[in-house]
Amino acid sequence: MTKKFSFSSFYYFSIALLLAYVYLTFSKEYSVAGWLLTGFFISLAIAFRGSKLLRGLSYTVMIFAAVSLAMYHPQYFLYAGNYKLSKLILPLLQIIMFGMGTELSVKDFRDVIKMPRGILVGVICHYTIMPAIGFAIASIFNFPKEIAAGIILVGCCPSGLASNVMSYLAKANLALSVSVTAVSTLLAPFLTPLLMHLLAGQFLEIHFWQMFWDIIQIVIIPIGAGLLFHYIIRGKFSWLDKAMPIISMVAIAVIITIITAAGKDSLMKVGLLLIVATFIQNTAGYTMGYWSARLLGLPEADCRTVSLEVGMQNAGLASGIAVIMGRIATVGLAATVFGPMMNITGSSLANWWHGKEPEEKTKTISD
Repeated sequence: MTKKFSFSSFYYFSIALLLAYVYLTFSKEYSVAGWLLTGFFISLAIAFRGSKLLRGLSYTVMIFAAVSLAMYHPQYFLYAGNYKLSKLILPLLQIIMFGMGTELSVKDFRDVIKMPRGILVGVICHYTIMPAIGFAIASIFNFPKEIAAGIILVGCCPSGLASNVMSYLAKANLALSVSVTAVSTLLAPFLTPLLMHLLAGQFLEIHFWQMFWDIIQIVIIPIGAGLLFHYIIRGKFSWLDKAMPIISMVAIAVIITIITAAGKDSLMKVGLLLIVATFIQNTAGYTMGYWSARLLGLPEADCRTVSLEVGMQNAGLASGIAVIMGRIATVGLAATVFGPMMNITGSSLANWWHGKEPEEKTKTISD
């Protein structure tokens, strides 16, 4: 009873903070209001930890807390002394990719041989549907050119580990999800620059080989190091194995916070419209991914997997590319919005599917 009461009390505290925030906003006390909004999200995240249904959203709500603080007080996240904090983004991304590598094994790549049809469908859908949706949205919404290029960039990136977690929750084909993520990630150095050149070239100058090498540095090298870690060191230091997921989560939060602070002015101009655009991009990816797999005759569990693999992108990689391009405050904004967005929609979709057993239970696909 004490535990439940302590979590429940944070809901009331959240309401009080939100009401105070609204009052101070109307009073134009924006500086103090920003701290209250941050406190509201932190309190709500703690309250969610007491609910089995909402526990998975607590991390995303904490991201909103960090974003709120960055929007109201960006000065804290631009420089530390004379050091520009945006320089942290690249090494933090490499740490995240390293963490992804530690979770992979040779077995995951052997699964490619066992599930060629499902993986082929997943990867092709991923690299056709999302880039096309991104291009369509960038064209229709008439965003400034660099922000439009950022939307396309998100669509041209591979899927990430979040899709694997959601596939597990959705009672989808987890082995297929891991394999599609691995293959789409390994293809990223080739396909992401190519698709960006074809689709975003009218909005921004794209240097194919430079982007190719950038992705190698951000993704392939750290993942390779993570794979070595998996076989040489993993298990020998149990505290390190447990720490890696936490480190990755903190790194993602820091990256999103820094990009939000750097892009505050642009977000103030297009923020609401960008949220709408990324929501359409994300949910259209789920929908088209699912029905494409359905039309191609894949089992229900695999259709769920393809849906999540298509709709959920590696927004961190998009952020890293934007940093290297020197356009963190414009090209990087879509990734900043898309990351939290896909976690909310993905977890909601996964929870809905969790209560519905797949029509055809399957662990692998065979031709």
